[in-house]
Amino acid sequence: MINDIKTDAQTRMSKSIDALRHELTRLRTGRASTALVDGIRVPAYGSEMPLNQVATVALADARSIVITPFDKSLVGPVEKAILGSDIGITPTTAGTVIRLNLPPLTEERRRELAKHVSHEGENAKIAIRNVRRDAMQKVKDLLKDKQISEDEERRADDEIQKLTDRFVKDVDGVVKTKEDELMSM
Repeated sequence: MINDIKTDAQTRMSKSIDALRHELTRLRTGRASTALVDGIRVPAYGSEMPLNQVATVALADARSIVITPFDKSLVGPVEKAILGSDIGITPTTAGTVIRLNLPPLTEERRRELAKHVSHEGENAKIAIRNVRRDAMQKVKDLLKDKQISEDEERRADDEIQKLTDRFVKDVDGVVKTKEDELMSM
């Protein structure tokens, strides 16, 4: 029973870190990444479709993304979807090819993004601590139902705390890596 609780906690904590990594890949760092346009949806063929299903998204170089719609009639809707998104980049259209040129980040914008990164890291730590609280509550419930001894409860609490500490350290590492990437340009 205790092993199931620890396994569940570990799984949920690792999902928190995965969510943090996913959130940080969508953050613009001055270096082009196709993940920047992953969340954009384009009105096409009577419904909202992800950009990567209506166009080819590729990196031209370190600072530009090239988007080539599969259908020439989708150039306008793709361009409008990019303008309407929150990525803050104006597309340049040349025939059927749409280019996104990422300008270099200013020092002020880098500091702003670094604050955002640390805020996201704090949110991940809060999620991990919530998982710890839930796991410890389940262990306490087992103790209250007299399914485990007090020694087992203390041992399980210690193991859950060590697991939490490890994942919080992982969050710090992910945040530090992203902040270094932001500030090194």
